[in-house]
Amino acid sequence: MTDRITSEMVRASTLNDINSSLQTLQRSAVELSSGKRIIEPSDDPYGASHIIDLTSQIEGLSSYSAAIANGSAWTGAASGAMSNIHTILQRVRELVLQASNGTLNSGDLGSIAGQVTGLIESIKQDANTQYAGQYIFSGTLTTTAPYKPGAEDAFQGDTEPVNRPIGPGAVVNVATELSSVLGSGQGAADGKLLDVLRTIAGHLGEATPAAREALATTDLANLDTNMEALTNLEARTGATTNQLTAAASRIEGLQDALTKSLSATQDANIAEVSLAYSSEQAAYSAALHAGANIIQESLLDFLK
Repeated sequence: MTDRITSEMVRASTLNDINSSLQTLQRSAVELSSGKRIIEPSDDPYGASHIIDLTSQIEGLSSYSAAIANGSAWTGAASGAMSNIHTILQRVRELVLQASNGTLNSGDLGSIAGQVTGLIESIKQDANTQYAGQYIFSGTLTTTAPYKPGAEDAFQGDTEPVNRPIGPGAVVNVATELSSVLGSGQGAADGKLLDVLRTIAGHLGEATPAAREALATTDLANLDTNMEALTNLEARTGATTNQLTAAASRIEGLQDALTKSLSATQDANIAEVSLAYSSEQAAYSAALHAGANIIQESLLDFLK
C-alpha cells in the first residue's frame, strides 16, 4: 500500500526546512556580532577546553606583568632619590673643599655648617621617598619612614627583601638598602654617610686648626668613600631594573604568543562568515518565498 503525501506533511517539511535555514542564518549572525567561532562548549569541546587553558595562562601572566611594573616603578623611584642624594653630596663636597682652603673665618665656616645641616635634612627627605604610599627604603616596614627629621639619624626600617614575582617560582628583590650607605648617624659611629656628614658639620662649627685639618683630610676622604658606596648601590639598583625590564619583555612575548593562539582557536574568520551569512540570508529569503507558494491556506483547510 502506497502512503499518501498529505498537504500537512508538505507543510511540516517546508516549515522544518525554513527553520533549519533560519537557525543556520542566526548562527552566522551570532558569529559576526561576537567575532567568536566557539559560542558554546558543544560547538567544539576540545577547542573550548583549550580556550579555558589559554585564558588561564594569559591571566597568570597578567598578574606577573603587574608585579613587574610595580617593581620597576619601585626601583625607578629609588634610583631617582639616590640621584638626588648624589647631587646633594656633590654640593657638600664643594662646601668642604671651600672650607678647607684656610681662607675662611669662623663665621664663614659656621654659615657653611648650617648649609651642610640643611643638606643632611634634604638627604633624609629623599631617603623617605614613597611610592604608592609606601616607603621604598624601609625594607618590609613600608609604612614606617626610614629616617626621622631632625637630629635623630637612627634607621627605623629593616633590611628584609621586598620580592616581586616575575614568573613561576621566580622573584626579584626590589628593595634598595640605602641604610647600608646612610647608616644610623653619629650615635652608631658607623662611619656611614650620616655619621660623616654630622662630623663634617661639627668640624665646620668648631673652626679650630685641627678641625680644619680634618676637613681637608679624613672628612673629605670619608665623604668620597661613601659617595663611591652610593654609586655602587645605584649600579645594583640599575641592574635590578634591567632584570625587571628583561622579565617584562619575556612576559610580553609570552602574552603575545598565547593571545595569538587564543585568537586562532576561538575567533571566527569574519570574511568567511560574512560570505556565508550573505549566502544563507539569500537562501532563507528564497525558502520563505517558496514556502509561501507551497503552503497556501484555503477555506477547506479551516473547515477540516
